[in-house]
Amino acid sequence: MKKTVWIAIAFVVVFLLFVISTTFQGERVRVEVCMVFHGQRDCRKAQAQDREHALRTAITNACAQLASGVTDTGQCENTPPESVTWR
Repeated sequence: MKKTVWIAIAFVVVFLLFVISTTFQGERVRVEVCMVFHGQRDCRKAQAQDREHALRTAITNACAQLASGVTDTGQCENTPPESVTWR
């Protein structure tokens, strides 16, 4: 086989190992966050290895729907959530 085929196969194997290892990494923290920004409301769920990362991910995802532009996004992400529900 050609060298490029072997490289492609190796890439696929490494990618699959990465996906499998991150999927089965023990306990994950789950959270649902509701954000209100400029009169709009959005709720998003997230999960991560710890509470801080789960909360930050959920806030970022909600603000991606509510804000437009870098300035709005930064302001939204620094707004306290309307509600946080840990699961």
